[in-house]
Amino acid sequence: MLNLQLGRQVFGDIANKGNLLNKEVALSILQDWVKNERLKLHMLQVGGLMRAWAIEKETANEIEAWKWEMSGLLHDADWDQWPEEHCKRIIEHLESLNVDPEVLHAIASHGPIHFGVEPINKMDKMLYAFDELSGLIHAYSLMRPGGYVGMDVKGVMKRLKEKTFAAGVSREDIHDACNRAGIELTALISFIIKHQPGIGNSN
Repeated sequence: MLNLQLGRQVFGDIANKGNLLNKEVALSILQDWVKNERLKLHMLQVGGLMRAWAIEKETANEIEAWKWEMSGLLHDADWDQWPEEHCKRIIEHLESLNVDPEVLHAIASHGPIHFGVEPINKMDKMLYAFDELSGLIHAYSLMRPGGYVGMDVKGVMKRLKEKTFAAGVSREDIHDACNRAGIELTALISFIIKHQPGIGNSN
């Protein structure tokens, strides 16, 4: 098993608070760093879910919504080509670009057991919450004749209980993330079913 512990708790410079990449630059990182199309779609989906949550649940303005989206969009950017440096490489790259430390912390804390960084604020916790569950729900859509059409919470819950389905998805992380975010698992599933189909080419 890879040792992905980041070995630190502070990321970026507080003086860079509010500094975000524009969308064109963020997408260019996604395109350049991620060659696997399924992973690329996952990152687009998580970014889109983060944006939707920020606007719908946190009444975020456009700048704040982009901060949430950017965190999701780039959270796995280094996994495809440098899995042994997962999170470390993308965080260091974004630090070199003087990105807002809140974005860096969200990325660093999207798997606390793996990276050794605890999610603190709501953006951290929601990135952690969406990551694994988004992937499982997309996998479920691929095995259904209608994809997301007609998908319901009950069906997703059934798949969650089947440990052989999407076996790489950590059920422990999903439950831990919901507990930390103070959100019912069924409510989070419902939100993803509602919003994920329109993101990327996930129809």
